[in-house]
Amino acid sequence: MNPTLSPSELIAHILSRYHDRHRQQLPELIRLARRVEQVHGGHDQCPNGLADHLQDMQQELEGHMLKEEQVLFPLLQRGMGRQASAPIQVMRLEHDQHGEALERLSLLTDDISAPEGACNTWRTLYRGLAEFREDLLQHIHLENDVLFVSALA
Repeated sequence: MNPTLSPSELIAHILSRYHDRHRQQLPELIRLARRVEQVHGGHDQCPNGLADHLQDMQQELEGHMLKEEQVLFPLLQRGMGRQASAPIQVMRLEHDQHGEALERLSLLTDDISAPEGACNTWRTLYRGLAEFREDLLQHIHLENDVLFVSALA
């Protein structure tokens, strides 16, 4: 990531690289998780409850991203970072909650490790989950440690 990007350029990157991406990823991950749970629910390593957990994550993330898109990012794009300290604090707290949700995801999926002999759907689900986790962690880091820090400077 280029450290010389303006706040507006950084926000545009976050929107296209992370917000849009999460909106693509989650519906498919939920669909795959439901299928794995339906077919393999009796398997001792089946991530039962994963689809519901992903659905909860999707709802939390969608609400969070809308607050950023409709309230926080417009303030930052207008150079009003200091006035945005309260919304930034709320976003940081929500980022911590997303981190807790990722921890639960790791618990449900044996740290996103498919069992020996897992079917293609299960392996595809876990590849997608690993990518989603990495994207979400990068997304949170970019906002917390780059965008918010520069906005409050």
